[in-house]
Amino acid sequence: QVQLVESGGGLVQPGGSARLSCAATGFSLDYYDVGWFRRVPGKEREGVACVSTDGGTTTYENSVKGRFTISRDKAKNTVYLQMTSLRPEDTGVYYCATDVVPSPKGVDWYVGAVGSWGQGIHVNVSS
Repeated sequence: QVQLVESGGGLVQPGGSARLSCAATGFSLDYYDVGWFRRVPGKEREGVACVSTDGGTTTYENSVKGRFTISRDKAKNTVYLQMTSLRPEDTGVYYCATDVVPSPKGVDWYVGAVGSWGQGIHVNVSS
């Protein structure tokens, strides 16, 4: 079965850290740029981080630069999003996706014709 499965979300205190994982089953992530999107309450869905097929190029939405790090582990067929210095405004549902096309504005990122989405995982930054 071809799918992306996110894990690692939950409740995190402001200023804390969390790591999201996106594991692919049924296909290899090696051939795709992979990224993370989020839907924050009251806002449009936006792209937050993207990593190229070889892991050599990463792209971040402005509000997460310096706080979030995306990486990939080819052996595990998994992409990670390490989030630090979390803020309440980071609360939302995070989705991983393949064939991601980033853009200067996070709300303009999109998933290409051959891409796929995970089911989403909730991150709640709250004290």
